[in-house]
Amino acid sequence: MAPSTSPTGSLEVLAQSLPTQPRFLASDNTSGICPEALEYMLIANREDDLAYGNDAWTERATNQFRELFETDCDVFFVFNGTAANSLALASLCQSYHSVICHELAHIETDECGGPEFFSNGSKLLNVSGPHGKVTPESIERMVTRRHDIHYPQPRVVSITQATELGTLYSLDELSAIQDTARAHDLKIHMDGARFANACAALDVAPAEMTWKRGVDVLCFSGTKNGTAFGEAILFFDRALARDFEYRCKQAGQLASKMRFIAAPWLGLLESGAWRTNALHANAMAKRLVEGVARLGVNTMFPAEANAVFLELPVRAQQRLRDKGWTFYTFIGEGGVRFVCSWNTTVELIDSLVDDINSVLAVAD
Repeated sequence: MAPSTSPTGSLEVLAQSLPTQPRFLASDNTSGICPEALEYMLIANREDDLAYGNDAWTERATNQFRELFETDCDVFFVFNGTAANSLALASLCQSYHSVICHELAHIETDECGGPEFFSNGSKLLNVSGPHGKVTPESIERMVTRRHDIHYPQPRVVSITQATELGTLYSLDELSAIQDTARAHDLKIHMDGARFANACAALDVAPAEMTWKRGVDVLCFSGTKNGTAFGEAILFFDRALARDFEYRCKQAGQLASKMRFIAAPWLGLLESGAWRTNALHANAMAKRLVEGVARLGVNTMFPAEANAVFLELPVRAQQRLRDKGWTFYTFIGEGGVRFVCSWNTTVELIDSLVDDINSVLAVAD
């Protein structure tokens, strides 16, 4: 009899060929679609609708964002975070301008020059700061260092909330950045890849962390919060969104069936899952921190949202990989990152803690 060629049979063969089933904590991008987002997408699929964002779902999701943020903002949907950040920054800059960002910011380290490309050359000016955060002092130094015509003039401050190191800007820190930015006529862009986690951790309304703190444009991630894809770009200063729909179209980010990006977002917003998903992910990260603390394992940075950075010997890291764990080591040798998601389970976290204990117990 011929071997099974069904999808199920193929997956079984693949699973049997793997020495260990992978256990995903490398990123919240590895998680699936949360039930609320999937339900709304399936409902949107029941009937046809208009294309290119002229559908009822996109209008409804846009209005839901305005209600959540307590302001009449302009909302645009794109496929991914790189496009969201790059196009948003391009709308704030001319090619001879520059963007002040942290040296570990995603726009600097992981977007393949996208912001520079879409802005026709706006330069990213990197600053350092504790725990991945831009400070008013670092902004001040960068803005005042030169004013001559040979230097790309700072136009935007880009901050990431939560940061690339899993830390958070407090409301007071955001206010201080706002004061410095306004003193130098700078716009503020917020990379909100894990914005929901930040809101949940600080227990504040989205408005308190954005336009009430001087943020002009927010890139709010759905992908890391439970959708299959799709980011929302919110312009709180609507004048800055002029002709932005043309940028999206030119960049290949105008979805013809926009309702399948908007409907899952609506599922997150109307059900409140955007926040409960983040609360759960944050709680799992806290459980991991508490678990490894009992083993004497140090965290590299305060774990304030859903990302945890641990100090682990390189040999222990390899032993964890041999057990099927996925994680990133971009922070440098001896440091690993685990990120919890909406569907991370207590059992998975406890299993990781047990495995960390076992690999550390093995003599080198």
